[in-house]
Amino acid sequence: MTQQTQFSGGFRDAPIDAAHAFRAAMTVMARPGQIRAISGGQPPVPLSVASGTLLLTLCDPDTKVHLAGAADTDAVRQWLTFHTGAPITDAASADFAVGTWRALGPVGKYRIGTAEYPDRSTTLIVECDDLHQKGAALTGPGIRETSYLSLPDVPVLQANAALYPLGCDFFFTCGDRVAALPRSTQIKAEG
Repeated sequence: MTQQTQFSGGFRDAPIDAAHAFRAAMTVMARPGQIRAISGGQPPVPLSVASGTLLLTLCDPDTKVHLAGAADTDAVRQWLTFHTGAPITDAASADFAVGTWRALGPVGKYRIGTAEYPDRSTTLIVECDDLHQKGAALTGPGIRETSYLSLPDVPVLQANAALYPLGCDFFFTCGDRVAALPRSTQIKAEG
């Protein structure tokens, strides 16, 4: 990775870009099934704009990140370290994990929090080929009646939701779009 590449790809106007990205991330987490555009970061391949922007927005030197599968490259490690200072770690101690669904699995290897500290769990940033508001039916906090979202593995996500208030939270990204699935959301398979 050249120095120019390593040092580029961050927010151009950090306070403004981070505020817009944070707002998009919190909006989709509060409204499961909603898809929003999120941009500002230009991470190295294979990370999407949405995943890179989430990492720039949510990570700092106290946030441990696990890079799964193809996301674990020298270029991504150097970019993430330079722009956020976040240490790279294994799955079991990660605050955030990023990669494809297949590379991230199994979900059981991530922290789900404790009864005293349910917030001490891992948030997974799942890189998807497609992201649509169709598929699994979602109900719960932040959803008026029912919302729909294309999800990679409904039974695994249902098992995660059954752990509530423990469990992992998820961001799903595709290009410059993001959706979220908090652990409090109930999921019904399509059809």
